Amino acid sequence: MKDLPKINNQHLFDQAFTHRSYLNESKNEIESNERLEFLGDSILSFIVSDHLYKNYTHFDEGILTNLRSLLVNTKSIAKAAKELNFGQYLKLSKGEEDSKGRENESLLANSFEAFLGALFLDQGIEKAREFVADMLFPQIEEIVEKKAFKDPKSLLQEFVQARKQNSPMYKVLHEEGPPHSKIFTIGAFVNQLQIGEGTGKSKQDAEEQAAEQALAYLQKEGLKEA
Repeated sequence: MKDLPKINNQHLFDQAFTHRSYLNESKNEIESNERLEFLGDSILSFIVSDHLYKNYTHFDEGILTNLRSLLVNTKSIAKAAKELNFGQYLKLSKGEEDSKGRENESLLANSFEAFLGALFLDQGIEKAREFVADMLFPQIEEIVEKKAFKDPKSLLQEFVQARKQNSPMYKVLHEEGPPHSKIFTIGAFVNQLQIGEGTGKSKQDAEEQAAEQALAYLQKEGLKEA
């Protein structure tokens, strides 16, 4: 486990880990982490974009976009949140607790962005940059070495089309949460058969997870079964 950067403002720290479900069961007057998450999401995108632009000048816009997508998607930042043991800090309702909310990738990813927003407000952009550099930038070299620039949806599309099959389709299976903070569950379908499923804060995130699962299935089982 890595050490969590210190946030001097205890209110900001508490808010960063407060899920909206907790508010209904708490007598304390505290705001959920959704506004901090909104701020942290923008800061994360800026820091990653700035780093990629300055350090990978030989890559075009398409590759830079794919690299950024791979770094800031739900799966990647949830992994970073787990390394910091964010689950232990989350303030959840009993229902979320019982449904293993502390292990939920979407909740962990949300808390990572909210914490980043809190860190920015508490200590400024350079401290936020140090945090992101420590937790996410090491993944870039691995992606570059493996030449894994393409996102899962593009790879799945190429895999299927190379075998002269119809393009994959994506369908929303379920969505929950308020309009400004929805969680989407999306299925990936090939030849009308669902072979992948993903969950994320955006349809794009959920589709990429579903495509990654579908690609793994096809590479293992083959396309005929699909």
